Amino acid sequence: MVKISFEKLNSLFEKISEKYDLFVPTKKNDGQSYFEKWEQGKTVSDDLNTVRSAKDFFFPQHEDIVSFKLDGKNIEITDERREVRPFVMFGVRACDVRSFSILDKVFLSEPVDTFYKAKREKGIVISLACQKPSETCFCTTFGIDPTEPEGDIRAWKGNDCYYLEGVTEKGNALLSELSLEECDRTEVDAQIENTKKILDRLPLGKLDTDSFGGDKLKELFDSEKWASLSESCLGCGTCTFVCPTCQCYDIKDFETGHGVKRYRCWDSCMYSDFTKMAHGNPRLTQLERFRQRFMHKLVYFPANNSGEFGCVGCGRCLNKCPISMNIVKVMKTLKGEN
Repeated sequence: MVKISFEKLNSLFEKISEKYDLFVPTKKNDGQSYFEKWEQGKTVSDDLNTVRSAKDFFFPQHEDIVSFKLDGKNIEITDERREVRPFVMFGVRACDVRSFSILDKVFLSEPVDTFYKAKREKGIVISLACQKPSETCFCTTFGIDPTEPEGDIRAWKGNDCYYLEGVTEKGNALLSELSLEECDRTEVDAQIENTKKILDRLPLGKLDTDSFGGDKLKELFDSEKWASLSESCLGCGTCTFVCPTCQCYDIKDFETGHGVKRYRCWDSCMYSDFTKMAHGNPRLTQLERFRQRFMHKLVYFPANNSGEFGCVGCGRCLNKCPISMNIVKVMKTLKGEN
């Protein structure tokens, strides 16, 4: 384990930036935190989660794929992918880091998404342990330990320094380039113990997944409770756009006036035109669309991925849904707690 004092943090970031694009969570004028490219003068935000998840780095909201130019009967096709410059993300929380492994199961399975793969290979994730988890957090429900997060390097914020520990080959290679001071784990271990006491007292700390999974498909799909759960849903898609594990996207063509640009952009299963085909939409009601979202997180995904759920308990949907409907309420209601 190594450490870097707060006074020397900017120097460390400057050194990293010589070789990598560096992104850190920073607070903007609206009072909320977002990942931004680091430059002198930017400071790391202490907010637990950024408004948008860190999945943007590997699966951006919109991405050009290919362009076409027509000249009579001739078509010129241009691959729009760009070389990915190596980059480092500092301060990624445990829930967001786990979301990457969920996205990997989608985009790195055959056929491999080469756009996503290129970014995963070039990205280095420095996670940051939680000290004061929020009341809307429930990552432990899904086996995530926010006191010792995954990532290439894991970090803890101490009283006057950051502690860092290499986890993967990529992470250890980066640390070896930085020549940081060796140290012991005394303060880190004390912090972990204190944070776990807080986790035990969280309102959602006892939430469990016992009533969900691939073997509960018919029972949950046929539940009469979906009607009352979905009746107030606006179909706005906010929950899907802040979710770190949602992976649905649409592919569209745009006439630029100089040719056709094909791009992909995030889509939402909560929209009425989602998966709409020539014959229509397979889910005609908001109830069906609402049920699809949560069945995928709690039943379909674990059924196809060795029991791993499609949620990481980050709490963003609890904070952002305009009608205060979220996966926790769905889980509790289907389980019979509400």
